[in-house]
Amino acid sequence: MATARQRMATGGYGETSAAHYLVELGMVVLDRNWRCSVGELDLVLRDGSTLVFCEVKTRASAAFGAPLEAVTAAKVARLRRLAARWMREHAVYADDVRLDLVGVRLDVSGPGRFDHVRGVG
Repeated sequence: MATARQRMATGGYGETSAAHYLVELGMVVLDRNWRCSVGELDLVLRDGSTLVFCEVKTRASAAFGAPLEAVTAAKVARLRRLAARWMREHAVYADDVRLDLVGVRLDVSGPGRFDHVRGVG
């Protein structure tokens, strides 16, 4: 069983890998690991004129299922609330806002595999 420190390290590595992956797709990272009393946003990005709030889930093995299986409807609803609060607190207003998910499956033989779902919830 992984320790809390190992899970945090895995999650941090996955978020960094996902950020690099999304930047390679042409997105620009605006914020990472933004926290408030409601929760945390993993990544805030700009994709052209669209503001993107992205939840990243990382798994080191398939023992607990695919990474994105961990994202529930309640998590997506919280992501919406967090996105609205981030925009308010940063005085950022965008006509187009999108919620994305990135699942990272770590692989010992390479950088990992990414499952990117655009526009959830």
